[in-house]
Amino acid sequence: MDELREEVARVMHTADRLYAPQEVEQAFTRMASEINRDMAGRDVVAICVMNGGLVVSGMLIPQLDFPLRVDYMHASRYREKTSGDELHWKVNPSQPMAGKDLLLIDDILDEGYTLAAIIDFLHSQSPASIRSAVAFKKEHDRGVRPPVEYIGLTVPDRYVFGYGMDYKGYWRNAPGVFAVAD
Repeated sequence: MDELREEVARVMHTADRLYAPQEVEQAFTRMASEINRDMAGRDVVAICVMNGGLVVSGMLIPQLDFPLRVDYMHASRYREKTSGDELHWKVNPSQPMAGKDLLLIDDILDEGYTLAAIIDFLHSQSPASIRSAVAFKKEHDRGVRPPVEYIGLTVPDRYVFGYGMDYKGYWRNAPGVFAVAD
């Protein structure tokens, strides 16, 4: 086992579990109910923000009970590191956004810079509306606060992973939400 894999195994072994899988899944069900209430009957394109939004989208979208299209985009500040820098655009959505009601799905609202930039980009595409859904919102007042209509759970101001959030590229698949030990 190389050094990084040893490190990520050690991090999981010492991490504090913040939420069990059933708690996270209940939050997704609540979010889906709210989205169903607000967006049914609209021409919706659900946009997964890769890579963190993959797990969230995969669990949330099947609970939406109206027809919609699915697309994705990839913009990242972290790039498998534990701190972010400038935003790197990798993939834009492939479908036309003009006149559509967009549902942006991501893993976490931390400092908000990535989400704010994505929302700005999507506004430039002339959609009918944009709503954001994040599985987790970190509790702090740093950064910017773009509009987020649907929030699953809050997490403390610690480095967290699981359910799409990673630790150095690993543990997006963790069975729950964990915080790196202090």
